[in-house]
Amino acid sequence: MHLRVRRRRRSCVRASDRPARLTVGVVGAGRVGPALAAALQLAGHRPVAVSGVSDASRRRADALLPGVPLVTPAEVLAAADLVLLTVPDDTLPGLVEGLAATGAVRPGQLLVHTSGRYGVGVLDPARRAGALPLALHPAMTFTGTPVDVQRLAGCSFGVTAPDELRLAAEALVIEMGGEPEWIAEEARPLYHAALALGANHLVTLVAEAMELLSAAGVTAPDRMLGPLLGAALDNALRSGDAALTGPVARGDAGTVEAHVEQLRAHAPRTVPGYLAMARATADRALDQGLLKPDLAAALLAVLADRAEDSVPRQAPGAADGDHPDERPDGEDQDGTDR
Repeated sequence: MHLRVRRRRRSCVRASDRPARLTVGVVGAGRVGPALAAALQLAGHRPVAVSGVSDASRRRADALLPGVPLVTPAEVLAAADLVLLTVPDDTLPGLVEGLAATGAVRPGQLLVHTSGRYGVGVLDPARRAGALPLALHPAMTFTGTPVDVQRLAGCSFGVTAPDELRLAAEALVIEMGGEPEWIAEEARPLYHAALALGANHLVTLVAEAMELLSAAGVTAPDRMLGPLLGAALDNALRSGDAALTGPVARGDAGTVEAHVEQLRAHAPRTVPGYLAMARATADRALDQGLLKPDLAAALLAVLADRAEDSVPRQAPGAADGDHPDERPDGEDQDGTDR
């Protein structure tokens, strides 16, 4: 079915709507930009310039775009017909304003950002200078290695563009191997929150579970979790809440209480997250009729808020004024946490 949908979408893009072979530039050689440019190169476009200042950026550019010169952002825009702005979300508005104010934007130039949070409104300064704005967000996590190009096959992209550029935006996504999914401008923040909730928090949950298994004496926690998590993810994608299982969904209050006691003793930092997710699971199980009301009262009592479970942790470096989310040159950028 997936292949049939993809063929149908491809047929919706007429040959006249497909972008001509373009010169491609990348502003911000984080994990995303070089991979997308490499995918466009496979489709026949020609990467000509990339900007990046850190050693990691230079290594990524060399690995994914060998021979493409590293230049300043203004020089990228001067050289390319299609420019990928792949920088962190908080950097993007200022970058666009600066490029437009300095005259770096050329009329008719395709300007593409890959932020999940923003639609095309953030590109308005460049649009007033004559640029053609597109928002193409790949819903995938990136490693900054060549494997990312292969993973783009079948990857969904959140696409936002003016109506007159919609077909061109979808064509670019298809050329990169992706599947375009139209997202309205006003829905972009909700769309991005959904992806972050599912993907970013999943990494945290898995990492914490592996640490707890190691503390319990399991020698290969990744091998133990792999089949279990794979099955759980597959069941959840297929069946939604009907896939809920485990002590919370069953109403085993005694087991949940034992969990909380053990976490308090061995990994107190995990307690607030466990309680929050267990309460959310209980609510959904109740709504689905999986959790019997007569068992829910005792369970919810175990999961009740406790002050000692909700003490926020100070971010590393916060005490001495460092910003905990500082990400130089977009290096920690991925498809869900831009």
